[in-house]
Amino acid sequence: MTHTPSPAPSDSTDQPLQELHRHAKAPCTPVEFRRHLHRYPERSFAEEQTAAFIEEQLQAVGLQTRRVARTGVLVSIAGERPHRERAVVLRADIDALPIEEQIDVPWRSQHEGVMHACGHDLHAAVLYGVLLRLTASRRFDGTVIGLFQPGEECNPGGASLVLAEDPFAGYDVRAVIGEHVEPTLPVGTFGFRAGKYMAANDELRFTLHGRGGHGALRGELRDPVAAAAELITALLALNTEECILSIGRIEAAGATNIVPNEVYLEGTLRVFGEEERHAAEERIRTLVRENDLRHATTTEADINRGYPCVVNDPALTQRAIDLARRVGYGVEMLPLRTTAEDFGFYGTRYPALFYRLGVGPRAGRTHTAQFCPDEGAIDVGIGFMQDLALNLLKA
Repeated sequence: MTHTPSPAPSDSTDQPLQELHRHAKAPCTPVEFRRHLHRYPERSFAEEQTAAFIEEQLQAVGLQTRRVARTGVLVSIAGERPHRERAVVLRADIDALPIEEQIDVPWRSQHEGVMHACGHDLHAAVLYGVLLRLTASRRFDGTVIGLFQPGEECNPGGASLVLAEDPFAGYDVRAVIGEHVEPTLPVGTFGFRAGKYMAANDELRFTLHGRGGHGALRGELRDPVAAAAELITALLALNTEECILSIGRIEAAGATNIVPNEVYLEGTLRVFGEEERHAAEERIRTLVRENDLRHATTTEADINRGYPCVVNDPALTQRAIDLARRVGYGVEMLPLRTTAEDFGFYGTRYPALFYRLGVGPRAGRTHTAQFCPDEGAIDVGIGFMQDLALNLLKA
């Protein structure tokens, strides 16, 4: 079943975007920018064409770009007034997901099995639009840094690679700002939460080694299937409102009357703080040891740390809320969210704010083949992000 998109904005075009950008001397509009990225999506850390296109469009308005984290793009715009070391970083992610698109629109994905199903194309279009406006009028004090970041969708997270290069050295970074599309909010409404917001995530992998054999001769077995079943039950008992653990993959290559020698499990752990993370990881290791003692098995437990918790600076959050209300946008307070975002890395080094941009309920759910955000949110997102950046640059 396909999703019918909302009517295209007035700056849309039916001309194939590939031809449009080949012949156009002027930079494309933010909507055209978004549609180009949507047509040619690339997965995490493979965003070569995406980065080249972003560079092309920014250079067309006279901006100097440089690569960061290999397939990311960084650009800075200095204001006309003093204190250029004072900076605000605006971040957009640019990678796509391994999903086959099921939406019948002229700008649907041309890359089989890859789709911008999480709105990263729209995030990038908003940032691009802000940079166009700031280039046209630099009547502000400080520097706005635009960061088109690769690899948000998988470990180690592009944000960690960006920070490893220390690209903001020498600047007084007042804030790192990011946004994410939100289909539960209407266009024109923004979502905020001060303090901890999105979960830290760990990837869990367990290999249980036992002694398999005939399923009817249980006295000869050290059954890794039974051990895995009990371990899963014990792990799931750790779940609370702020500690979420799920096992999503189980491999046991046996048969109706064959118990295998080993069982493999994969899952995820989500918590909302580093102390809680450490405690949960230690509890998992304890459960594994106790389970092995009961079943005479040996378990390899691999806990691969992912992104830290997204923590929004309370003062930044309040300034953003006040600004949104003053301009006339809708404002919603957000609950804790158990999904993860590598934007959390920025908050470990700089004051940071990550908010939600309403794209309308007709957009459908993110990370699905039918996701189709309302493009009217692009201009709303541009206006607010620009106003917020300039507001935060004020002394």
